[in-house]
Amino acid sequence: MASLRTKGKSTVVWILMGLMVLGLGGFGVTSFSGGTSAVGQVGETKVTADEYARALRGQMMDYMRQTGQPLSMAEAQAMGLPQMVQAQLFTGASLSEEARRIGVSVGDARVAQTIAEAEAFRGPSGRFDRAAYGEVLRRERLSEADFEASVRDDEARLLLQRAVAGGVAAPDPVVDQTVRWLLETRDFSWRELTEADLASSVTEPDEATLTAWHAANGERFTAPELRRITYAWVTPEMLAPEVALDEEALRAAYDQNIAEFQQPERRLVGRLVFASAEEAEAARAAIEAGEQPFEAFVLQRGLTLDDIDLGAVSQAQLGAAGEAVFALEQPGVVGPLQTDLGPALFSVNAILDPVDIPFETAREDLRAEAALSRAARVIQDRAAEFEDLLAGGASLEDLAAETEMELGQIDWRADLEAPEGSIAGYEAFRERAQDVAPTDFPELVELVDGGVFALRLDEVVPPALIPFAEVRDEVLADWRRAEVQRQLLELADAERLAAVASAVPATADAATAGVSALVANPAPPDAAAAPPAEAAAMQDAGPQTGAAPDAGPDAAEAEAPAGPAWTSETDVTRNGWLQTLPQQVLETVFTLSEPDEVEVVEAEGRVLLVRLDAVQDADLGGEDAARIRDAVAARIGQSLQGDVFDYYARHLQRENRIEVNQSVINAVNTQVQ
Repeated sequence: MASLRTKGKSTVVWILMGLMVLGLGGFGVTSFSGGTSAVGQVGETKVTADEYARALRGQMMDYMRQTGQPLSMAEAQAMGLPQMVQAQLFTGASLSEEARRIGVSVGDARVAQTIAEAEAFRGPSGRFDRAAYGEVLRRERLSEADFEASVRDDEARLLLQRAVAGGVAAPDPVVDQTVRWLLETRDFSWRELTEADLASSVTEPDEATLTAWHAANGERFTAPELRRITYAWVTPEMLAPEVALDEEALRAAYDQNIAEFQQPERRLVGRLVFASAEEAEAARAAIEAGEQPFEAFVLQRGLTLDDIDLGAVSQAQLGAAGEAVFALEQPGVVGPLQTDLGPALFSVNAILDPVDIPFETAREDLRAEAALSRAARVIQDRAAEFEDLLAGGASLEDLAAETEMELGQIDWRADLEAPEGSIAGYEAFRERAQDVAPTDFPELVELVDGGVFALRLDEVVPPALIPFAEVRDEVLADWRRAEVQRQLLELADAERLAAVASAVPATADAATAGVSALVANPAPPDAAAAPPAEAAAMQDAGPQTGAAPDAGPDAAEAEAPAGPAWTSETDVTRNGWLQTLPQQVLETVFTLSEPDEVEVVEAEGRVLLVRLDAVQDADLGGEDAARIRDAVAARIGQSLQGDVFDYYARHLQRENRIEVNQSVINAVNTQVQ
C-alpha cells in the first residue's frame, strides 16, 4: 500500500526525475520552525513526517527486494538513501505548491477513476472492491479523505508535468541523423600479420638484454603473496576404513535403497491423447502407412516430445494400457488405448531390462557408502570435543596427537591449483586461508563433505620478484613475444604507409613514387590480391625497387614474395560482431572516413591491417528502419522531456523557499527500521 500512497509522486518525480538528487543547498533552504508533524514545507505545501517515513520505508523495501539482503537504517544512511528521498519529496512538494499557486486541480471523477484502477484495491473479480479499499487504508493508517486528497495532488502534478514537457518531441533532423548513423553499413578488408610475415627471424637476445627485461617488467615475474599455513583436519573418507559396520546395518541400507537394486522391466514411453477414437485411429493409420511419424502429430498439436513424455514406467504404472504397451517387443507405436484422459497413442522409445542386483553383489558398494555416512556422524559427534581442546589452549599439533585429526602444512596462495585430495580444494578452507590473520586462534570449521579442520597462519611471505635464474625461460618467452609484436607493428605501419602512398595519382613526381616504393619494400603485398589502385601503384614502382634492369617478371616475383591475401567483409553494421575478429577492428573501421583508408589495429595480442572499401548509406525505407526510427524518436523525446522537466523543477526550487525541520527528520530516521 505504501507504493500506492506515493504513486503520483513516483510518476512525476521518481520516474521522470530518475535518481536525480536535487541538492537542497542553494535553493533557499532554511530551518523549519513550524509544527513537529512535518519534516519541512515548500511555500504553503508541507511534507509530513508520515509521508517521509512511508517513502523511506518503501525505498528500503525496494532495495531489499532487489538485492535479497536486509538493509538497516545505518546502511541506508551510508548509501545516502534518506537524502535522496528527502530531495524527491521536496521536489514533489515544489510541484504541488506551483499547482496550488496557479490553480491546477482535478475533479472528483478523475480521482475516483484513479482509485478504481489501482490494482491494490481489486477484489477476486478483478474489479474495484470497496472492502479491500478500506482494509488497505486501515493497514496504512490513512483516512479516505487524506488518501483521496493525496491522489488529487498527484493528478494535479501530472497535469503540470504534461503541460511542461508533454509537447516536447525529438526534432526530425536529429532523429534522421541518428538513424543514419546507426544503420550505416561498411565494407572493409583485413589482413592479419604474423611472425611468418617478418623479413627475418627474431634474433636471440643476450643475457644482458634478458636481465634488463626481467628488471623492467618485474610485475610479470613477481611471486604472489604466500601464506604458510599449518592445519589439522579429518574427513569421512579418512575415517571410513576404520568404521565398523555389521551385516545387519548393511542389510538395512540395502532394504532402504531397494529401488536401486530391484526394478521390474520398464519402458520409456510417450503418450499423445486425442479428442476422439476416430482421430486417434486416423493418426495410427497414417503412422503405419509411413505418411507421417508419431512426432509430427505431437508438433501439430502445439506440443513437444517433453510434454508427452511419461519417462521410464513399469507395466503396473501404466494401468489398463500396460499390457498392450508391454506386448511390444521392439520400440514402436501402440493404440489407440483408452485412458483417463481419452483415447491415446503410446510411443515406446526404449525397452529397459529389469534390474536385479542381489545383496551380495551390492554389499561392497553399500559398505563404502554406509562407512562414509557413519564416519560423518562420528566427526559430528566428536566436533564438540575438538572445539573444547582448542578452547582449552591445545595447539594443532596437540589436536593431531590426541584425536583422529591429521596435521598438515601448505604454502597457500590465491591462485594455487589444488592437487586431487588436497585440503586446498575445499572452498571453506580457501576462504579461511585468505582471511586468517597471524594473531587469530585456530577455530574449527566444517567442510562440505562433513569433515572439519582448523588452521594457523605461521607466516605471510609478501610478493617478491622471482630471481632471474629461476624464471629465465619465462623471461625469454616474454621478451620474444614483445619483440615479435614490436616488429609486426613496425611492419604493419610500413604497409599502411605503403597503402597510403599507393593511392597517390599517377601524375605524382618520380621522387614521391620512389619513396613509396622504398617504404613498401619490407613486405610487398600481393598485387593479385590487392585492390586495383594498389596493384597499379606496385607495378609502377617496380623499376625503382632496386632490381636489375634486365630482370624479368619472374625475378621480381622471387625478390618480393607475396604477402597474405585480404579478407573482405561486407554490409557490416556499427553494432555488428564478427567471430574471427576482435571488436576493436569494427570500432576502427567506423572511425575511417574515406575508401582505401588503411589503419593498424593491435588487439588481443594480434596485429591487423584494416582497409575501408566502401560506405553504404542507411536504408531508411525498410520496416526495420521505421521501427528503429520510432525507438530513436521516443528515446530522444523522453530525454528532452526529462531535461525540460528537470529545468522546470529546478526553477521551482529556486522560486520557492524550502524549509526543513531536521529534528523531525532525525526522529523519523530513528524510528524507521
